[in-house]
Amino acid sequence: MRLMNVAMGLTRNFFDEGTWSRRQSGRAPLVREETQRAAVRAEDFLPEGAEWGTFALIVTCHLLWGLAVFVVPQVSMACAVGLATILITLHSSLCHEVIHGHPFRNQRLNEVLVLLPLNLAIPYGRFRDTHLAHHNDDRLTDPYDDPESNFQDPAVWAQMPLWRRLIMRANNTLFGRMVIGPVLGLVCFVIGDAKLVRAGETGVMRDWLLHCVGVVLVVALVLLSPLTIWAYLLGAYGALSLLKVRTFLEHQAHDDIHGRTAIVEGQGVFAFLFLNNNLHIVHHLHPGVPWQRLPALYRAGKAGYHQANHGYVLPSYGAVFARYFLRAKDPVPHPLWQPGE
Repeated sequence: MRLMNVAMGLTRNFFDEGTWSRRQSGRAPLVREETQRAAVRAEDFLPEGAEWGTFALIVTCHLLWGLAVFVVPQVSMACAVGLATILITLHSSLCHEVIHGHPFRNQRLNEVLVLLPLNLAIPYGRFRDTHLAHHNDDRLTDPYDDPESNFQDPAVWAQMPLWRRLIMRANNTLFGRMVIGPVLGLVCFVIGDAKLVRAGETGVMRDWLLHCVGVVLVVALVLLSPLTIWAYLLGAYGALSLLKVRTFLEHQAHDDIHGRTAIVEGQGVFAFLFLNNNLHIVHHLHPGVPWQRLPALYRAGKAGYHQANHGYVLPSYGAVFARYFLRAKDPVPHPLWQPGE
């Protein structure tokens, strides 16, 4: 309930004036009649009760995961790895839905539904806390305050050794993000959380301990199955790699807070695996709206969303691959960062 109230509050406060763009450039954020109308309509898309469709999808995802681990390997190990990759990706997207208060009003029940860490990598509690911090939109892409930012403080970048710069530049291409991004992101995440634990953040330690228990359960199930542990690890890494396709394009540096968040319009397989989070500006403006209603909300205010994010729109993930597979989308040092921010 608390998370749903927070999400609804973010929707209502879409046009609050205390933004990073004002502090940085002295200009008020661009507010347009079309986006105002879209924000009003968004209240009609908020859930009125239990979302049984999302609940059914969570149950189906786990059942199919069991099929991928226990049954499919007896037919084809390659097919088992492929199916596991798809289902672990979907499970991660469902965890994102749970973070935003779906499918039920009881958040503890929601979190029990995604208890098993199928991707083995990130504790749910840490994903929840860092992702909600990421939704502080006026700090989006901030190298320090946005936990999901891939930008660096230019002063820090200038002091980095060459080998590290080369790795981070490679990570800024889609190919690099998919190949080395999962391990690079996990290493940085673990190092950051280790510092928090040493600083006395007991909640971080608790989340990691709970995660370790979940990892033991998942690994035990895999060891009882015909799927080898190495095949499962390959599937889990593949899922993290697919998720990097979504996060690669989600945000850019921009003076206007809404100009920082993308739209990828295609409604194909990727859109389903990401639960329509490709319509990312719509999600950031209305985080309480469930995944299955985002496309209709986008269609209802399409022109307004395009104006709000200054045309940061791509027609499909095919276009993303074509444009950025071997080409960096952004520089690593934040191009708008000012010392003392």
